[in-house]
Amino acid sequence: MTCVDSYAVAVGALMDWIEERLGRDALAAVGHRVVHGGPKYSKPQRITAEMIVELHQLSPFDPEHLPEEILLIEAFQRRFPELPQVACFDTAFHHDLPRVAQLLPIPRRYEAQGVRRYGFHGLSYEFLMGELARLAGTDAAQGRVILAHLGNGASLAAVRDGKSVDTSMGFTPAAGVPMSTRSGDLDPGLFWYLARTENMSAKQFNVMINSQSGLLGVSETSSDMRDLLGLETQDVRAAEAVALFCYQIKKWIGAFAAALGGLDTLVFSGGIGENASKVRTRICGGLGFLGIELDERRNAADKDVISTADSRVAVRVMHTDEELMIAKTVCHALGLGMVSEKTNSDQATKYSSQSDPFSLRDFP
Repeated sequence: MTCVDSYAVAVGALMDWIEERLGRDALAAVGHRVVHGGPKYSKPQRITAEMIVELHQLSPFDPEHLPEEILLIEAFQRRFPELPQVACFDTAFHHDLPRVAQLLPIPRRYEAQGVRRYGFHGLSYEFLMGELARLAGTDAAQGRVILAHLGNGASLAAVRDGKSVDTSMGFTPAAGVPMSTRSGDLDPGLFWYLARTENMSAKQFNVMINSQSGLLGVSETSSDMRDLLGLETQDVRAAEAVALFCYQIKKWIGAFAAALGGLDTLVFSGGIGENASKVRTRICGGLGFLGIELDERRNAADKDVISTADSRVAVRVMHTDEELMIAKTVCHALGLGMVSEKTNSDQATKYSSQSDPFSLRDFP
């Protein structure tokens, strides 16, 4: 493995690798996970010169992700100008949130600039809803569902009739529940306090809430839930980080159950959601009033369904696959045939075109 010191160098190396190892005609298309679609983009679209201009204009909405995503798109455009590219927007699943869930309680003039609640992890949520329909049936997918995507980034979505009605992330992915290094929701007055007492700049505050907070900030040792669960009996900081994470997610589940008027299905996904049974136990503890009852044996074994037979709410553990969702979306958008094969170790995605099979990861 070769280490590089900049994203631009890495993109150049990727272009060289594709051309040298696969050849210029190896790819049928490229799908990009574009984190922010702003107020305009509500569905996947083939990338055009006009869209690239508009994505540059959207960059201030998400300076952490969009500039690098645009750089990759433009690199493919320069190296493979005839290759179709499709933008798959992570905000699209939440684009039609109810009006009350979109509004931010700030002066209305900012809404005209596109400042509103957007929500993210949309590709994951779209995949999970498709899997829920496949595994549990259409009625379950059309019911009152809370999806908990818990990983390095973490968010929840409330879904009814197959549509997002609310989500924990807002204008940026830093909002909502605490994450590995992101703070989640904060008192907005904190910035003014730190600006006065520590002369903290807006840039420094942004770095703090995105890269130095969450599990890492509270524990002061690690952003990895596995590390913290291993340390919690010896280190009160690790224990408090885990407790805060579980507590905040439990609160969001309660709030979303209220927004949905009840709850039929709770889905855990993402690296933590799929693998940390202790975290699931603590989140669900005390939620019996909502109808949630865990089967601890099934939970400890990471079974697909971890609720008891008598639980009024079905609690599921589901693997999410944003890359597969992107591949399916690209094939649908461009009219390419696609078949998916599952092996014991991974998923292989094949395109039924004349090109060789190739799976390209965009951004994690």
